[in-house]
Amino acid sequence: MKRMHIHLGVEDLASSVRFYTSLFGVTPTVLEADYAKWALEDPRVNFAISNRCESRVGVDHLGIQCEDKASLTEQATRLADAGQPVVHQESTVCCYATGQKVWVSDPQGIPWETFVTEGNSTEFGENFDRDLLNEKRTSAGKQEKCC
Repeated sequence: MKRMHIHLGVEDLASSVRFYTSLFGVTPTVLEADYAKWALEDPRVNFAISNRCESRVGVDHLGIQCEDKASLTEQATRLADAGQPVVHQESTVCCYATGQKVWVSDPQGIPWETFVTEGNSTEFGENFDRDLLNEKRTSAGKQEKCC
């Protein structure tokens, strides 16, 4: 079973952690100085917030968290079949986790990541370069959307 992923950029992490802890009724499963994540079962969502989103406040990106590599491969194939250019990250450290990702922008330019988490990390890791998605969309003849 897959899990919906939502990542928001926030200005004040501490007040946002208090708000979302109250909203969800549970404490974060991961809490760092610049990042928090709730792995919720009801609703089944991986909800993350950070103040590392290049000063963006609000929706940073959306995604689908897969349970295993086979599910990620299936999801990546469906994304490619949808006609949008994809960017593969075979091995990455991001959001205090290691794993594999496939990135795509929807027709409006909203970034989506499909990923499988393989382990934990003591570092936040890399920020995804959104210009790669825009370059692929532009070179594929798609109208470029930029925030």
